[in-house]
Amino acid sequence: MSACVPTRATDPNRTERTHPPHSPPPSGPLRFRIAGADVSASIAVFLIALPLSLGIALATGAPLQAGLVAAAVGGLVAGRLGGSPLQVSGPAAGLTVVTADLIQRYGWRTTCAITVLAGLAQLGLGCLRVARGALAVSPAIVHGMLAGIGVTIAVAQLHIVLGGTPQSSVPDNLRALPAQLADMRPASVSVSVLTLALLLLWPRLPGRAGHLLRKVPAALVAVAGATAAAALAGLRLPKVDLPSWSNHALAGLPEGPVLGLVAAVLTTTLVCSVQSLLGAVAVDKLVAARPGNLSARVGRSRLDRELLGQGAANIVSGSLGGLPIAGVAVRSSANVHAGAVSRNSTMLHGVLVVIAALLMVPILELIPLASLAALVMAVGIQMVSLNHIRTVTRHREVWVYAVTTLGVVFLGVLEGVALGIAMAVGVALHRLTRTRITHEEKEGVHHVHVRGQLTFLAVPRLSRTLHLVPHGADTVVELDGSFMDHAAYETLQDWQKTHTSQGGSVEITGRHPGTRISEPQSGSDCRCRPWTPWRNHQCDGPQSTHPAEKNPDGSDLSEPDPTGPGGASGHELARGISAFQRNTAPLVRSELARLAREGQRPSQLFLTCADSRLVTSMITSSGPGDLFVVRNVGNLVPRPGEESGDDSVAAAIEYAVDVLRVRSITVCGHSGCGAMQALLDSEPGGARTPLKRWLRHGLPSLERMADPSLPWGRLAGRSPEDAVEQLCLTNVVQQLEHLRAHDSVARALDEGALELHGMYFHVGEAQAYLLTETEAGGVFDRVRESDLTA
Repeated sequence: MSACVPTRATDPNRTERTHPPHSPPPSGPLRFRIAGADVSASIAVFLIALPLSLGIALATGAPLQAGLVAAAVGGLVAGRLGGSPLQVSGPAAGLTVVTADLIQRYGWRTTCAITVLAGLAQLGLGCLRVARGALAVSPAIVHGMLAGIGVTIAVAQLHIVLGGTPQSSVPDNLRALPAQLADMRPASVSVSVLTLALLLLWPRLPGRAGHLLRKVPAALVAVAGATAAAALAGLRLPKVDLPSWSNHALAGLPEGPVLGLVAAVLTTTLVCSVQSLLGAVAVDKLVAARPGNLSARVGRSRLDRELLGQGAANIVSGSLGGLPIAGVAVRSSANVHAGAVSRNSTMLHGVLVVIAALLMVPILELIPLASLAALVMAVGIQMVSLNHIRTVTRHREVWVYAVTTLGVVFLGVLEGVALGIAMAVGVALHRLTRTRITHEEKEGVHHVHVRGQLTFLAVPRLSRTLHLVPHGADTVVELDGSFMDHAAYETLQDWQKTHTSQGGSVEITGRHPGTRISEPQSGSDCRCRPWTPWRNHQCDGPQSTHPAEKNPDGSDLSEPDPTGPGGASGHELARGISAFQRNTAPLVRSELARLAREGQRPSQLFLTCADSRLVTSMITSSGPGDLFVVRNVGNLVPRPGEESGDDSVAAAIEYAVDVLRVRSITVCGHSGCGAMQALLDSEPGGARTPLKRWLRHGLPSLERMADPSLPWGRLAGRSPEDAVEQLCLTNVVQQLEHLRAHDSVARALDEGALELHGMYFHVGEAQAYLLTETEAGGVFDRVRESDLTA
């Protein structure tokens, strides 16, 4: 989506030059000023990167200087050349297992050469512009790979935590663990426990003092605290040993079997590239969740350029004797949350690492290795994310996740990823071929139920089942799947034509988003179907109902009984409930049963207008349990603490953020909003009815639109149709500001746990627009299929 400067009231036809999407603003004259936000952010990232770089180097078995080299090169080279301005690159925990295996097999100098070759491969991939293709890898495979690496790291570092030495593989480490537990060294364990305790407790310090202290990174506090405690207690432990830089080993010519070296280069390239590209996408989301004046100053990531930058950094790091480099989540998240506004923060953090490597060697050599091992072990444990496990389970990809994880743990990264891809393909083929087709007769009506994907592979079974239906019988074909190919469509359509020509009736229901098998007809033959009455809103003819659809007294539901409760309206309600029980309930019963057992876990709060034309689940393609919906007149968010405020909306926001832990909040306006029209028509004074008192919360939107100095919202590509549409757009921008003023929302935004989105739905066009906030307001862009697949 393009983020253009919104139109102001003073000059609705004004246009300004913009830069292409996914590109940084045109560079101006060379300047040497660095924003204060970048300086503070670079210090925060440096304080996290220093202990982590040493810990990852320790975990791989590489020279400890190699971690510092990679951190410095990642900041300076990848930070300058990469396509993600705020992503921080350096030695990553996700590369620990790969690098450790390479060092054990080929030695350190050949590992550096493999890093250089992997960088060259990344340059080639970047030139071929295949970065977007890397994102096509199933998230279950990526999460499984990271989880497997995390398990391997944690098991290996546990031996160092206990005062021993790790073995070469997870099975060997597990077999050696009982003996290591029997021979553990209390000094190492105590330092490690103190490190883990500080890591766990520091981010949870309460009160105002805790809020200030939490600004110091927990990793730095944990390592510094453990180092100080070990020194004061006089514990004799293995510590960091940084040899003279004059003895630092650089890359050498690769030595080993060609096929093995090729596999090593491919593995390193794969892990570095996928982790960096996924990290760049995640950084974009973190940046978009920041206040508009901060997110507008940072361009979106250019993934092909990011791949080129990572390749160049790996070439330099490998040549200088550093670890492989990739984008790292913890440091990138800290950079964004610290308020960085440009790539200067990443580069300055690299400069600080260089200074520390040259001037702080005596201090670094006081750090116990057990403390660094505990730090890296904690990172490994965090890579096994329960949230990822819940996500893949919900999408029925838990087997892909499990196979990838176990493959990485017991066989290796490349082998585990290959097994995960094979399992993903197998699951997809299984879903495609596993189609159940059943036939049964109920009260004279023949039901053909198709569950699964309806492809050419299922056509023979479908044809056999359809021919079990007698000529002239009433038939209901229930399609319970998400795909129907052309061969199946032709088979079903031909049978339907033949069956109806012989005097039978066919009703096709269920979920099949492809070509419609039959369309409701107009006139007296109108046949409104479940899920489609909104398409036939003008249908005034008699409703054709299922033969079994009766009132309790035996009368047909299509004949309103004016003596019954609610009259015609009551029977319209009863008819809808009956259609739900017959057609929809069987499809959603298992899902609702699961939600009843587990409780609701919605992913987003959707705050929209009470207008009856907005069907939230339809326009967002959501199912049960996906949305926590709040609807009110005008999609208003009263500011907290305001006189005559509304606690119901504030309570819903607090419950969604603090209890349900939603990951995003969307404020959705719509065209033709009666509340916005009422705001425009409102006059001071008059009776203070409940509606007028409620609409007072929309007055800031009206003031924003009337004030030329305040930013508006506008549609990309065209001007608003009228003042009502302009107010609808501006109201979304204003309500997002009100939303940020709520304590629970502000706290979640600061922690990076929440994203805010603005949305506008044009009812007449059936078109959704998403808000891109800029420094001066916001632009609403159409949501197209190409935007999601680009």
